[in-house]
Amino acid sequence: MDVAGQDVEDIDLSDLRSPELTETQRQILKFTESRRVEFDIDTMLDEARAQAGVDDLDDGDRFTERLSAHVAAIEADDGLRQLTRATLRQRVVRLLRNRLSLTDLVKRYPETESIPIEQPFIVVGMPRSGTTHLVNLIASDSRRRALPYWESQDPIPARGQGPDTYGVDPRYTRTKQEHDALMASAPLVAAMHDRFPEAIEEEVEVLDLDLASYVLEWHARVPGWRDYYLSLDQRRHYGYLRKVLQALTFLRGPRTWVLKSPQHCEQLGPLMATFPDATVAFTHRDPAAVIQSAITMMAYSDRLRRTSINPDWLLEYWTDRVHRLLSACVRDRGLVPNERSIDIGFHQLNGNEMQLLTELYHRGGVELTGKATRSFQAYLGSNPRGKHGRIRYDLQRHFGVSADDLRARFGFYFDRFDVRAE
Repeated sequence: MDVAGQDVEDIDLSDLRSPELTETQRQILKFTESRRVEFDIDTMLDEARAQAGVDDLDDGDRFTERLSAHVAAIEADDGLRQLTRATLRQRVVRLLRNRLSLTDLVKRYPETESIPIEQPFIVVGMPRSGTTHLVNLIASDSRRRALPYWESQDPIPARGQGPDTYGVDPRYTRTKQEHDALMASAPLVAAMHDRFPEAIEEEVEVLDLDLASYVLEWHARVPGWRDYYLSLDQRRHYGYLRKVLQALTFLRGPRTWVLKSPQHCEQLGPLMATFPDATVAFTHRDPAAVIQSAITMMAYSDRLRRTSINPDWLLEYWTDRVHRLLSACVRDRGLVPNERSIDIGFHQLNGNEMQLLTELYHRGGVELTGKATRSFQAYLGSNPRGKHGRIRYDLQRHFGVSADDLRARFGFYFDRFDVRAE
């Protein structure tokens, strides 16, 4: 197929259910599986404190209880390869280190907590529904503060860890090295969701400095964590998110943010309580297409992450998870004022973006300048859909279910929003 004058490769995942590993993948697993990864909380805390150079974790609001629940959920998943356990252990230590550094930063500069987070644009929608495309597009307006992937992974610099002699932040360098390694081990990820260091990412990653988000569900099979997360009072944790955004603004302003996360679909109450003057862009897509895209991406990644693929589990879990997210979104959509929000069908995000942005900026009371318009057009011209190749999805072949069968569970969503079957 031709996209924006370029030939785009169709990628057929013929080995999705029974992966044929590359030599590189086999060597990676041979090396990593020989080393058992342990999740001792005290040891991880010691490592994080050594990296941060400070020791106050800010253990208010039962943080250590959430840390224990987080680790217990990982340990309960007995299908993880040691490679994945190592990645998740590294992630826990990184989150702890950043929490320590944030606590220290706010102690030294208490004025950070007085910084207003005013009139953000917030993109809310299902995974694979165009949220990444839209938030990156809005972020091309230089007046907006956004969260690049490298910063989402390591938001608060540790004491004494500034740029190298070339002026490059070591946090960026670490993220780029990890991205390069991922592209070498699982190259088709770029065609599904390429998290290169400069790409705009979800603030739910920095919300997880409080270990209170749904992110772990994407890394492991953790229904226990899902239930624990859903039991939390998210007003407190979204308040912590605001504190992280204040610190990031203090470190690298300006003050007007563009944010996005699928998690917000089921947390609209806490979201709007925390950012009452936000303008929200809801993206909507055929749930069958969302589920198909998400579980195909996860099944592909599981060839390295897990000892087996188990497509049936992925289908059942994520159909239920998307149902929960969309049910909450339909229930709570009225919490966001119509005059400060728009609803965007996925079918509109393919050539109609300028009209949608004009309406979004109007509802947000923000001038759409000629400079911003030119930036949007430049981004659209440089980022056609499918630029890294297009996955050939096949629900029936890979997961034993038809799209119509999946859609039958989501009539309430089609009834509420302008969603088209794909």
